Amino acid sequence: MPQGDTSKYTTKQIRKAEHIAESYESRGVPEKEAESRAWATVNKDDGGGNHPGGSGRGRSTGHPAAHKGGRSGGTASSQRTPEQRSASAKKAAETRKRNAAKKTG
Repeated sequence: MPQGDTSKYTTKQIRKAEHIAESYESRGVPEKEAESRAWATVNKDDGGGNHPGGSGRGRSTGHPAAHKGGRSGGTASSQRTPEQRSASAKKAAETRKRNAAKKTG
């Protein structure tokens, strides 16, 4: 299978790569780079093409990357007091204000 050939990927994997590439492009990543990242993500998640002859054939994955989102965020914040969270938010707002002033000035 030559480099760049997607014949061993399932239609679901192809749709997945297209969706990921669109997401990258909407965030300003160039088209070729977005496509490259999208296929790298599909390969990482599924281990390669799942049709016969593809490297992902017969391998089961737990799809850890696909199920990770939303779990890790917020744990540090929930351990702090409301006063600590408020102070952190004020500090962040001040930093954003200072950085915005640097850009315009």
